[in-house]
Amino acid sequence: MMNTSVIKLGQKHAPLFTVVRDRIREDILNGVYRPGDRLIEGKLSEDLGVSRIPIREALRELSAEGIVTIEPRRGASVAVLSDHQAKNLAEVRAALEGLNARLAAMRRDEATIDALKDILQRGQDALAKEDLAELKQLNTLFHEHLGTMAQNHVLTELTNSFRDRTTLLFAPSNIQRVRNNWEEHAQILNAVIAGNAELANLLATQHVHNAAAAYFETKEK
Repeated sequence: MMNTSVIKLGQKHAPLFTVVRDRIREDILNGVYRPGDRLIEGKLSEDLGVSRIPIREALRELSAEGIVTIEPRRGASVAVLSDHQAKNLAEVRAALEGLNARLAAMRRDEATIDALKDILQRGQDALAKEDLAELKQLNTLFHEHLGTMAQNHVLTELTNSFRDRTTLLFAPSNIQRVRNNWEEHAQILNAVIAGNAELANLLATQHVHNAAAAYFETKEK
């Protein structure tokens, strides 16, 4: 019987470069590769069981997201954000998330509210188990559902694109920050349910600034 845990990515049936991209992104966010670490195509090809072509395509995509830096003659490495870049990114994302929450409160609907309540409960269950992988997925779902309720496709496209660019900045650094995230999610949802657009905007904006503050605090240690 085959041990599926050791199957290489090249043996999976999926658009290969997207599988490779997601795997490298996950490894970066999980600290397998640290900011500044080189991402050598040959080594990645060997480790993941694929040719260099999907590796190269994946690295280009991650470069467009801002997670990877590609330099002539040096190749790819995990991006290193300057403090100035990080602050600029945080300011823009805070504005986008605040507007998203404001519109969600103004255009709320019961079906999406019920879905968000369910996500929030699943998040609490995952917190009890300290299941960080599940929490990461649920965090994405929470923000996606808020975007659905905001009913602004232009804002959704901008926000989703910007979330990709700020992945490194807003990856929770420890379990306490993850707990704080979900407490803040609950506060945002309560404001949305109440139809308090101003409060939802304020809480979502502060949510981003809190995550940025945690990033800088971790960086200084």
